[in-house]
Amino acid sequence: DANGRVGGSNPSTPTQVLGRILRLFLCHMACHFYILHSIQLDKFYIGHTCDALEERLRKHTSNHSGFTSKAKDWKIAYSEEFSDKGAAYARERSVKGWKSKKMIIELISRSK
Repeated sequence: DANGRVGGSNPSTPTQVLGRILRLFLCHMACHFYILHSIQLDKFYIGHTCDALEERLRKHTSNHSGFTSKAKDWKIAYSEEFSDKGAAYARERSVKGWKSKKMIIELISRSK
């Protein structure tokens, strides 16, 4: 046009491009369903994450409020890898639906 601008669509802003890259990265990042165990409490904690498992465990054993704050001896007893967060969350809900410590122990035992 008369102002020297080029017609057509506006190019993507850097923020939009970074957002697309981040979404692509997150869509292809491994996620995990995991079971933690505390000997001190004789309890299991069931969860899912797209963080590295060791980082997630570190967060569970750091100073925070919540169920896992009751003990500092949590260990990863079991995990499964999934290609997306939705699948890892579905597995978490499925296992939580068992409401059976015996079945959880059997699942962990089969993996060893």
